[in-house]
Amino acid sequence: MSVEIIENLKKAILEYDSEAAANWAKKAVQEKMNPNEALRAMTEAIREIGNGFGAGELFLPDLVGAADAMSAATPVIDEELQRVGAKRESLGSAVIGTVYGDIHTIGKTMVATLLTAEGFAVEDLGINVTAEQFVEGVRKYEPDILAMSALMTMTAPEQKKVIETLKNQGLRDKVKIMVGGGAITQEFADNIGADGYDPTAPGAAKLARKLMAK
Repeated sequence: MSVEIIENLKKAILEYDSEAAANWAKKAVQEKMNPNEALRAMTEAIREIGNGFGAGELFLPDLVGAADAMSAATPVIDEELQRVGAKRESLGSAVIGTVYGDIHTIGKTMVATLLTAEGFAVEDLGINVTAEQFVEGVRKYEPDILAMSALMTMTAPEQKKVIETLKNQGLRDKVKIMVGGGAITQEFADNIGADGYDPTAPGAAKLARKLMAK
């Protein structure tokens, strides 16, 4: 039964079926499967989509569809992890969000999905995230990586504000910060004191791995 559940959970993500993904995640819990085994299957599916996207064989709707399916199943598995007192198996952890004043979500979703494919446990704070909310996310989740997106020039300074707020709270040295988005350049990232920048979603996911090695 467990093999069937794993295969169908993976299939649901590969077919962008959010309802099926959530249902198979619930079946995994009902059958008392190791929740990390279910997460591994989900991550394998996302990695397959991410590799296809990176190779130009799949496109943005595929990435978003797979991300939505995984997002439907993950809370079910996370709740079971907490119930049994287990920890997520992961390369590291990341908190991600689009800065305050900016409601663009696609780039952030792409990076979050590809970070998951790289083996990170990702907490997505969403869009229009204030500096205080980013700081609270760092305090609550204690991530290895904080990733911020800003598509518009007028919202880019919010990334600096987040970094300054983290400094004021004594949290800056506890997390590696990577920034991106249409409004961001390497020069800007260097000037605000970010640890890394990449203009593409696949590049950002690879950058996170490099930052973990430092």
